[in-house]
Amino acid sequence: MTAEKVAAYIGIGANLGDARGNVQRAILQLDTLPLTRLTGQSDFFSSAPVDADGNDYVNAVARIDTQLAAQELLDALQAIELEFGRERPYPNAPRTLDLDILLYGQQKISTEALAVPHPRLTQRAFALIPLLQIDPLIAIPGKGPAHGFVSGVAGQAIRKI
Repeated sequence: MTAEKVAAYIGIGANLGDARGNVQRAILQLDTLPLTRLTGQSDFFSSAPVDADGNDYVNAVARIDTQLAAQELLDALQAIELEFGRERPYPNAPRTLDLDILLYGQQKISTEALAVPHPRLTQRAFALIPLLQIDPLIAIPGKGPAHGFVSGVAGQAIRKI
């Protein structure tokens, strides 16, 4: 557990079952994590799967203030995914729920289990655009202002729902 509060941004996506309902319920569940408070959320967006098949995804980003250490937060997010029936049969498989730590304060983390900032954050419109909706001036540690990456994802179809 970390002693101080850290603002973390969580990418949320689903494309199986009641995808929109799963994303909404997951956002509410973030507010129930120990030592954690939900402090913001983006609108919901629809996007086609990237490097995968299946239905379009429902995506959102949530901002939380947490005193959980990054690995504890990851463990808690993976427990929520399991509650929603998440299976991992192969890389990029369709999913009932996907929760990713996009940013954890200004920290850069690189372990076998966790990479923060999320390594594809600047390459995926479905994560970058909702993040910028919450905080238009946010900077990505080691990379600079997030809005500087928008032109690189401009060709990816994403729409507010």
